[in-house]
Amino acid sequence: MQLNFSMFKYVVMVCGLISVYPSSVSADIRLPRLISDGMVLQRAAKVRIWGWADSGENVTVRFLGKTYQSSAASNHQWSVWLSPLKAGGPYSMEIDGNNHIVLKDILIGEVWVCAGQSNMVLPMDRVKYKYTDIIAGSANPEIRQFLVPETYDFKTPHRDLPSGKWEAANPWSVLHFSATAYFFARSLFKKYHVPIGIINASVGGTPVSAWMSKTALQPFPEYLKTAQTFSNDQYVDSIRKTDAKRISAWTHRLWTQDKGLNEGIPWYDPGYDASKWSTLQMPGYWSDQGLKNIHGAIWLRKQFNVPSGMAGKAATLWLGRIVNADYAYVNGVFVGTIPYQYPPSIFKIAAGILKPGDNIVVVRVLSHSGKGGFIKDKTYAVKSKEGTVDLKGTWQYKIGATVDSLAAQTFIQYKPLGLFNGMIAPLTHYTIKGVAWYQGEANTDAPQHYHALFSAMITDWRHQWEEGNFPFLFVQLPNYGTPQQQPTEQSGWAAIRNAQLKTLALSHTAMAITIDIGEYNDLHPLDKQDVGKRLALAAQRLAYDDDTIVYSGPIFQSMVVQNGKAIITFNHTGKGLMAKGNSALRCFAIEGANHKLLWANAKIIAPDKIMVWNEQVPDPLRVQYSWADSPDRPNLFNQEGLPAAPFRTAIR
Repeated sequence: MQLNFSMFKYVVMVCGLISVYPSSVSADIRLPRLISDGMVLQRAAKVRIWGWADSGENVTVRFLGKTYQSSAASNHQWSVWLSPLKAGGPYSMEIDGNNHIVLKDILIGEVWVCAGQSNMVLPMDRVKYKYTDIIAGSANPEIRQFLVPETYDFKTPHRDLPSGKWEAANPWSVLHFSATAYFFARSLFKKYHVPIGIINASVGGTPVSAWMSKTALQPFPEYLKTAQTFSNDQYVDSIRKTDAKRISAWTHRLWTQDKGLNEGIPWYDPGYDASKWSTLQMPGYWSDQGLKNIHGAIWLRKQFNVPSGMAGKAATLWLGRIVNADYAYVNGVFVGTIPYQYPPSIFKIAAGILKPGDNIVVVRVLSHSGKGGFIKDKTYAVKSKEGTVDLKGTWQYKIGATVDSLAAQTFIQYKPLGLFNGMIAPLTHYTIKGVAWYQGEANTDAPQHYHALFSAMITDWRHQWEEGNFPFLFVQLPNYGTPQQQPTEQSGWAAIRNAQLKTLALSHTAMAITIDIGEYNDLHPLDKQDVGKRLALAAQRLAYDDDTIVYSGPIFQSMVVQNGKAIITFNHTGKGLMAKGNSALRCFAIEGANHKLLWANAKIIAPDKIMVWNEQVPDPLRVQYSWADSPDRPNLFNQEGLPAAPFRTAIR
C-alpha cells in the first residue's frame, strides 16, 4: 500500500501521542514482585492483593472460590482484601483485567519479615560445615524465602522491588537462605506444621538509621540532614567516583609492585627457592611479632607432610579467617580466594593435587588497614576423609610489596533512610505475622542513640504496615572481642545490649538473649541454630499466645541491699536460676561509694534471686553482670537452659 506524506505525518503523530500518554491505551495489569508464584500468604488475617493498571481499569481476583473486584485509582494502583484464610495449599489465583494472570503454588501460613545486618544476612552456605546433616535434610516445600535485593534510595519510598522470587527450601536453595531466619522458620514449622514464609530484607554492616523512614527520622535532625545530603545524585556520584579511583589506584600499585607476582618465578610456584625467608608463628597477627604497620602483600608459606592415604585424594584447605584478603595455592595450584576479612577461608583441593610426603601451601595476604594476619583459635588444616594435617605453627614469610594503608570506602547504603525506601517500603502492603530483627553491631561506636532510634523504627514500621502492634522479635548482641579480664563500665557492645533490653518496654516485643553463643574472634558466630530457636521461643509466646512457654532467659528486675550484700531479683526464671556447669557464678562486678568496680562473689539464694557481694565493698551502690564486649564465660541461666541478659543497675 502507498503511504502519502500527509498520512505518514498522521501515523507519526498518533504514535507520538501513544508514547507520551500511555494511559490513552489499555495496559496490562502488573503485580509487585512479592505477589508471585510460590508466595506464602498470612493465615487468619485480611490479606491485601495489589498491583497496577490503567486508571479506572476494572480488576477481578479469584481465589479459593471467592471473587474480589477493584478498579485502578488515578495513581494506577488497585487492591483487594482477601477474607481471612486457613493454612494450606498449594493453591492457584487468577487475576483479570486487560490481561489474564494465573499465580500458582500459593501457600497459606505464617509470614515473617526477617531483617537487620550481617548476622541476619549470613546464609546457610557460610555454616554448611556445621550443619551438613540439616542441610541435606532441608527439603521442605512449606518453608520458603523471598530474598529482597539490596536497593537504596534517599529520595522516594519505592513501590516495588527490582527483582526477587519465592524459593522453597531444599539442599540447594537453602544455602542462600538466611541461616538465622531458616532456623527460626524451621523451629516454627516443627511446632505448628503450617507453611512459613520468610521475607529476608537485610544488608551487612548497616546501622539502624538506614532502615528508618523519613517520618521515623524526624526527631533525629542530624540523621535527617545526612539523608538529605545523600539525596543529591551528583554528590553521591562524586563519592562513588572518588572512592573507585582511589581504590583502583591503590590496587594497581599493589599488584604491579608485588615482587611475588612480577619477579621471575612466582612465589607460589613449588620450584621457587624460599630457603632465605624469615618465619612467623601462625595463627597470629604479624604486628605482634615485630612487623609493625605493614600494609600491602605479605606471602606466607608452609611445608606440610601428607600421609600416603591422603595423597591424590580430594581434600579441603581450612585457613580459618584471614585479615584482610587472601589467595591460596597448594603445590602451585590456585585453590581459592576470599576478598575481605569476615568469611572463613575454606577451599576445595581437587583430587590429584596432594602428593605423598612434602607439600607446599602458599597464602598471599593483602593487608590494607589495621592488623594483618591469621585469626587465632580457628581451624588451620588440610582435611579429607582419610585424615587431617595441622597447619598451625611456624610459617615462612616474605613481603611482596608495601603500600600506604587504604581508607575504607564510603558505604552509601549505610546512610539514614536509604534502605527503608528501597527495601522496606515495598513490603509494607504485604500482610505479615511479625518481624524478626538481628542488628546492632554497626551502632556499637555510638550506643547512646540506639534505644531512641530502635524504638522509633519499631513504632514506625508498625505504622507503615497498618497492622497494629504486630510482634517484633529481636536478637540481643552476643559476646564478641577479647574476653574481659577486669570489670569496666566502658563497653559499646554492653551499652547496645542494654539499649536493646530497654526496648522491651515497647508492647509486643521480645528479645532472644545470645550472650553465651557468640565467638570472641568472629563477628559472625556460626551457631545460628540456637539463635533461630530462641527467636522461635519468643514467637511462641508473643505471636502464638503460648503462656506456658519459658521464652526468655532471666532478666534483671530489682536490687536491694541487706547487710552489705546486694540481693538481685530476676523475672523469666522458669523453674529457677542455675549456674551452668554447676560452677561458681561468674562475670558479676560490684561498685561502692568510691565508684571502683571489683569482681564480686555471687550465689543463688532463691529460684529468682541471687546474692552479690565483695568484702571490700561494705555498702554496694551498683552491680553489673556480663557488662563487656566479650564477658568471660557468663554462666547464669534458668533451668530451661536460657542465659541471663547482661545488665548494669542504676546507682542506688
